Amino acid sequence: MTTTITTGLATREGTVQDNADAARVYRMSTSTVGAAVIDGIGHGPRTSATTPLLAETAARVTAHRGALAGILSAGLLVADEGHDGEEADAVAVVALVEEAYTRIAWVGDCRAYGWDGTRLRRYSTDQTMGQWVRRYGPPVEIAAHFDDWVRVSLQSATVATTCELDIPDPLVILTSDGVHDQVPEHDMTDLVRTHARTPQALANALVAAARADESGYRDDATAVVIAVAGRRADDPSEPDYLEEEEDRRDEEGAADAAALALEAGYEDDDRGQGHS
Repeated sequence: MTTTITTGLATREGTVQDNADAARVYRMSTSTVGAAVIDGIGHGPRTSATTPLLAETAARVTAHRGALAGILSAGLLVADEGHDGEEADAVAVVALVEEAYTRIAWVGDCRAYGWDGTRLRRYSTDQTMGQWVRRYGPPVEIAAHFDDWVRVSLQSATVATTCELDIPDPLVILTSDGVHDQVPEHDMTDLVRTHARTPQALANALVAAARADESGYRDDATAVVIAVAGRRADDPSEPDYLEEEEDRRDEEGAADAAALALEAGYEDDDRGQGHS
């Protein structure tokens, strides 16, 4: 059966300053696709100008050299804080899509989902202090307070801290947190079920569905959708190596957890790389 890769991309500015998100899709002559979603951290003087460059770099290098290389190459562009200390930083997720398989890589809290025709599954795990707390403690009740404390960003990305895995599903969705934090999961599932055959319509719908919070704040929202027609989805059990890799990386957060336990007042920690 002939396979065809179709993509969709959408982004919408939030309620604070300009759009610090960016996304790109790059298609090679071989039909291999590299895709990237970049979520700038904060709204610094260079953030909105730099994130499109990071997205273009990540997407193109991913298509040519693989998902890990895409993340690390984008990270090199912002690895130095600059002469004035104002260099941009961001979190990211990329996907290398070929006829036979899809490989993703990510740092931070951008996400990757897969749809097999019946269920929506999140394949990525947020690299935030909040997620670490949910898994290992201190008290899980404080976890949400630290969801904006990003443990790994493009500036700090290395081979050891960049997560990778393969997605067998024929439909893959990449999102910034302006989508998955502000669109309820059941609504996302309904939108995917409705628009799964039309990637651009699905990307538009996901971004449009982002809701403002009680204060009226709505984050920048970005989605990339990639459909591989003709690919049959396998649904293997959770690979053992994923849990082992998470355990190894999470050991590195022990010192951070100890610091959290000492912060009995749950005050914001300016060491965190939170979004705004």
